[in-house]
Amino acid sequence: MASIVAVIASTHHPFYYKASTATGEDRPPFADEWTRKILAFRETLTRANPDVLVMVGSDHFHQLWLDNMPQFLVGKAPFYDANWYNEEREFGLPRMLLKGQEDLSAHVLRAGLDAGFDLAFSNELRIDHSITCPIITLRPEADLPIVPIYTNIFAPPLPQPSRFVKLGETIRQIVEQWPSDLRVAIIGTGHLSLELGGPRQFGPHGPDPEFDRRAVEWIASGDLDNCLREVTLDSLHSPGNATHGFMDFMLMMGVAGAGAKADHVDTLDLFHTMEAYFTWYPNGVPA
Repeated sequence: MASIVAVIASTHHPFYYKASTATGEDRPPFADEWTRKILAFRETLTRANPDVLVMVGSDHFHQLWLDNMPQFLVGKAPFYDANWYNEEREFGLPRMLLKGQEDLSAHVLRAGLDAGFDLAFSNELRIDHSITCPIITLRPEADLPIVPIYTNIFAPPLPQPSRFVKLGETIRQIVEQWPSDLRVAIIGTGHLSLELGGPRQFGPHGPDPEFDRRAVEWIASGDLDNCLREVTLDSLHSPGNATHGFMDFMLMMGVAGAGAKADHVDTLDLFHTMEAYFTWYPNGVPA
């Protein structure tokens, strides 16, 4: 059976690539510290030596729209075109071509349906920065095949937070049951408190530092009970108008398991958001 060698959760700031590659007067003052943190975070995946990446993210209304919005979707293509024109224009992200792992995609779909999740799928999925940004930060070679899983955190009605957690638990079980000797890393990206286009978007830190503090504590300690007790679809409006992306962090807590303490925890307070990085090693820290 396949082995899960790393579970990783992070934010997916689209400006990292541009900031980290800028030079001279164009290089922002926070770029060096940000890069140092990312290089340490990247090493947590490198040490795990995975063969396949299962990538959880959320389409930012690039391919999925209100005419057809699945709650949970699995890509099952041999290759994925990645990044969209507006992401190239606004964030300087490069065009990418990512290889798919079709056998694992098919296994996730079949087993997910049998486990009670009516998963949508796409043979023509194009990837956006919720998945390409963690590839840029964690595996810039982009040389490993992926299984993309998209969640709906933008277009109500949304699944309940508990449903995200349950899907994370189910994804872990499904991957562990895959009849393969390959090493799998499961990587998911979401948000802490986040405001997009609202009055709290550009402050000295994220729009709700107290939520961010509690969120990092929940994730780092695997405190699913308190997280589920405090986080609801209604409560997520208060920390910022885009904070429902935190449910993807909750999904990854489900993958890691209740009570699982992260082996790597790091944060960075940027000018309008807190970046956060977590890694768990289900089989122990690699030598």
